[in-house]
Amino acid sequence: MSHLYIVDDDTLTCELLSIIAEPLFKSVTVFNDAGDFIEHKVDDDDVVLLDLMMPGVDGIEVLRNLAEKNSTARIILISGYDQSVLHSAERLAFDYGLKLEGQFTKPISIDELTELLATVLSKICSENIKSINTTTSSSKPTTTVNFQPNKEDLLTAIKNNEFVLHYQPQINMKSSALSGVEALVRWQHPEHGLIFPDKFIQLSEDTGVIGVLTEEITNIVIIQIEHWRRQGSDIKVSVNISAQNITTLNLPEQLNELMNRHKIPPSMLVLEVTESALMGNLTLSLDILTRLRLKGVHLSIDDFGTGFSSLSQLHKIPFTELKIDQSFVADMDKNNDSFAIVETCIMLGHKLHMEVVAEGIEDKAIYDLLVGMGCDVAQGYYIAKPMPANKLIDWNNNRQSNFNM
Repeated sequence: MSHLYIVDDDTLTCELLSIIAEPLFKSVTVFNDAGDFIEHKVDDDDVVLLDLMMPGVDGIEVLRNLAEKNSTARIILISGYDQSVLHSAERLAFDYGLKLEGQFTKPISIDELTELLATVLSKICSENIKSINTTTSSSKPTTTVNFQPNKEDLLTAIKNNEFVLHYQPQINMKSSALSGVEALVRWQHPEHGLIFPDKFIQLSEDTGVIGVLTEEITNIVIIQIEHWRRQGSDIKVSVNISAQNITTLNLPEQLNELMNRHKIPPSMLVLEVTESALMGNLTLSLDILTRLRLKGVHLSIDDFGTGFSSLSQLHKIPFTELKIDQSFVADMDKNNDSFAIVETCIMLGHKLHMEVVAEGIEDKAIYDLLVGMGCDVAQGYYIAKPMPANKLIDWNNNRQSNFNM
């Protein structure tokens, strides 16, 4: 059973928290000095109630210390300070890879905290049971976690057509019709199973393979669009491109030739560019992206709000779509700052005559909020998970029974 640590310099608060927690935990330990706490060993399934505002060592330093120890303890933040500080600490915990379970402002609601602690304990128990079942089961082997591919592995995979695409549907929020899909690349390795992009995209950029890989992905997309059109479905596809792609001067001509060969209208292809990708040679990027638009290809600024580009750069580049990052969308029903950012992004996108896409929608509450804000397109697990191309048409035909809007 998990141990609870209360780290707060306020003795009265610690007494209250102890009273709330003792019926749930086998033991509760209080630290009024965060400096003493960081010297203590915390186990993986322990829970830490952490106050941010403390003299000496503060809560932010404690978060950093836990991250340095690769701690997987469950953390609940508490603060009587400004809400924006609590929100920043929450984002920091996520960026550190810590397991943040919730946050409270003082005065603390006894009922809400009790419910959260019970939920956290239930989650720990479920995960432990699942881990035991996974360890003892004789299920088929999955992706080899320790597989570290190199440049030659990537080139061989491209040569052998081992890269496949899954497509995540996007829904028009006014008509409920299928608006398009985002193509997400996977590596179907013959020995190591299905490998996700975090294992090979950065490697492909570092080794200079990204151009060849993007060409392979684009070829697959164009052929798939052509196949869907033959089946009577015009489906727009979004493809992510990297910073290196948008400094390749012949990219517009390559894509134009490919689409002409397969008789695909350029408007069926959307190239997604992240804000951070624009921080390199902006003049060269502007040259290439403008020529892509002249040829009819649509452009999306991806993960908007998380990069470093200025509004002047957003104004310079002829984007047709603004994609709000899922980190803002996911908690906009609980976080006033996220709500305001999403609302502002939608208004900004519309003022600049762009279609606005919200990604990372996981429940109906978020979907309904976005509808009320006038967002144009929805994407996320609430709509559908990414799926192989041969599943998409059937999913769309049966969508009314699968998706309750």
